[in-house]
Amino acid sequence: MCGIAGYVDFDGHSREAASARVKRMTDALVYRGPDAEGFFVDEHAALGHRRLSIIDVGTGQQPMAAAGGAVQIVFNGEIYNFQALRDELEAAGHCFATRSDTEVILQAYLAWGEACVERLNGMFAFVIWDARHRRLFLARDRVGKKPLYWYRSGSRFGFASELKALRVGGLCADDIDPEALDCYFTFGYVPAPRTIYRGVRKLQAARILTVEAAGERERRYWSLRCGPPRDISLEDAVDELEPLLDDAVRCRLMSEVPLGAFLSGGLDSSLVAAAMSRISGGPVSTHSIGFDEREFSELETARATAEFLGTHHHEYTVRPAAAEVLPRIARHFDEPLADSSAIPTWYVCEMARRSVTVALSGDGGDEAFAGYTFRYLPHSMESRLRARMPAALRSVLFGPLGRLWPASARLPRPLRLKTILENLAVGDVEAFYRDLAWLRDDARRAVYLPGFMESLKGFTPRESVYPWYLGNDAPDALGRAQYADIHFYMTDDVLAKVDRMSMAHSLEVRSPLLDYRILEFAARLPSALKMDRHRGKLPLRALARRRLPAGLLDLPKRGFSIPAAKWLREELRPMAEALLFDGRRASLKVLDRTRLQAMWREHVVGSRDHSVFVWAAMMLALWEDAAAGQRATER
Repeated sequence: MCGIAGYVDFDGHSREAASARVKRMTDALVYRGPDAEGFFVDEHAALGHRRLSIIDVGTGQQPMAAAGGAVQIVFNGEIYNFQALRDELEAAGHCFATRSDTEVILQAYLAWGEACVERLNGMFAFVIWDARHRRLFLARDRVGKKPLYWYRSGSRFGFASELKALRVGGLCADDIDPEALDCYFTFGYVPAPRTIYRGVRKLQAARILTVEAAGERERRYWSLRCGPPRDISLEDAVDELEPLLDDAVRCRLMSEVPLGAFLSGGLDSSLVAAAMSRISGGPVSTHSIGFDEREFSELETARATAEFLGTHHHEYTVRPAAAEVLPRIARHFDEPLADSSAIPTWYVCEMARRSVTVALSGDGGDEAFAGYTFRYLPHSMESRLRARMPAALRSVLFGPLGRLWPASARLPRPLRLKTILENLAVGDVEAFYRDLAWLRDDARRAVYLPGFMESLKGFTPRESVYPWYLGNDAPDALGRAQYADIHFYMTDDVLAKVDRMSMAHSLEVRSPLLDYRILEFAARLPSALKMDRHRGKLPLRALARRRLPAGLLDLPKRGFSIPAAKWLREELRPMAEALLFDGRRASLKVLDRTRLQAMWREHVVGSRDHSVFVWAAMMLALWEDAAAGQRATER
C-alpha cells in the first residue's frame, strides 16, 4: 500500500523545479508509505511514490520502468492474481526483473494496452507515463478501494492519492464547490467524481483516464451485471459461495510482513477470520474494539468467535476521547466526511498496526448480500405496495398524510411512520434517495441561506444518486438499491473511510467480500435468496452455519457505530458548540445560523435527533480548520 503523486506538463518544465515540486507532494503522503520514497522526472513528467512494503520488499521500488525507461509507473494497491498474469506474460516472451505485482502491471500494459486493467483482480490506483506517445494513463479498481484525484489546468495535469498532495504541489485551487458542499450536507460525504474543491476530480471506480496534450478520454471498463436472476436454491448457492470466499481470502494472504484480521463480532468479519484460520493452518491475529456502552459493543461476541477459531485475539475498549482524536481524523480525511464510525475504525487500525502491517476486513458483505435491512426491508415493502396502486392515488392519499404525521424521536417505534408514508407518495428512486439523504428538501430549504441556494442554480444531490439507481439491469427495488449502494455509498463513504483511517496508521486493509467475483455472484442471486421478510445476508448466514458457532447467527446487527447522539449531548457538547457557533468558518456561513441553533437545542434536550446533521457540520468545521492549518504550513 502506498501513496502516489505527480504531474505532467505537456509544454515542458524545468527538471530541477519539477523534482522539488513532486518531492513536496510525496512528503505530504509519508504516512501512506513510510518505508521508502522514489521519483522519476523527465522533461514533461514528474512521478513520485511513497512505499509501504508488503510484497517483494527487496526489489519492488517505484517508480518502476519498462521499455528502456520510456514507460514509468507509480502504483498504490495490490494485484491478487499477479502470479497467474506473470506466468501468462512470461509464456508470451515478457521478461521480469523483480517479483513484484507492480512489474506485472507494467508488462501487462505493454502487452495489452488499456485492456490490461480488465485482467487485474485487486485494489489499485496507478498512473503510467508513456513517454513514447507523451501519454498519461490512469486507472482505478472496480469498486474504488484506492483513491485517485486529478486536476488539469492548461498544459498541466496533476494527480495524487490525496487532495493535500495536489495542494502542496500548487496544482489545484482550493475554492469550495457549492454542489459538492450540498452533497456533503445531504449524504455526509462528497460523491465522485466531485471533490470539495471546484474543478478537482476523483477518478471514479472502474474507470480509466487517458491524458494527452489535446485533452482527456475516460472509459468505464467494468460493470456489475444484476440480471436476469439465476434459478438456484440457497443450498446450491452456498456451495458455490464457499470456494469463492476461500479463494478470495487465500489470494489476499500473500504478504512478506505480518498479517491479521479485524473481528467486529459480526457475521462478515467472522466468516473472513474463519476462512483465514482454515487456510493458514495456524492461529490468526484478530483485532476487536468496543465501547463502555454495551449496546454499541460487540466485544463479547468477537471474543467468543476468536475462542472458537483459536485466534491470537487483541481487544481495545474505546472511551469518549473523541474530542482529542476527531481533529486528527479530519486532517486525514482531507475532504469532509461525516461517518462517525471513523472513530472506531481509527482505533482498530491503530491497535492492529501494533502487531500487523496487513489486516483483512469484512467490508462488502452488507452491500453484496443485502445486509442493510433497516433500509432494504421497508424499501422493498414500499415498492410492492406502490406497484398495487396508481401513482396519482398514492400521491393524493399518502402525500398529505406524510406531511402531517409527527416526526418525533419520542414516538413509539410502531408509530414512527412519517418516512414510510412520505415514501409511498413517490416512486422507487425518489424513495431510495430520501432514505439515503440526511437533508430532505424542506430541511434543505430551511437550513441553507438564500445566497447558497442561488449559487446551486437548481442543482440537487438527486443528480448524484438517480443514475446509479436507474442505470442498471436489476429486476427489482432491492437489486437496484444494492447496486446504487455498491457504486455510491460504499465507494465514497465506507471505502474512503477505511482507506484514510488505515493509511493514517500505515496499515493495509484487504476486503475479500469485495472480490469482484463475489460481487458478480451475489448480484445474480434472486432477491429472495438474499433477504427474507426479516433478515438479510441469507447466503452468508447459511455459510456461517457450516463454519461458526450457532449463537452468532441470531444476534441483532449493531454495525460499526458509536453513541454519537449521546456523545454530542454530553462529552462532545463543548467542542460542538465552539465549532458550530463561533462564526469564523466560511463553510458554515452557508447555513442559517438561527435554524442551526434551533436544531442544536432540539437535539440537546432530546426532542429530535439531529445527530447526523450536527455531526456533519462539526466535521466540516474541523476539516476547514485542518485545511487552513495546511495552508499556513505551505506558506
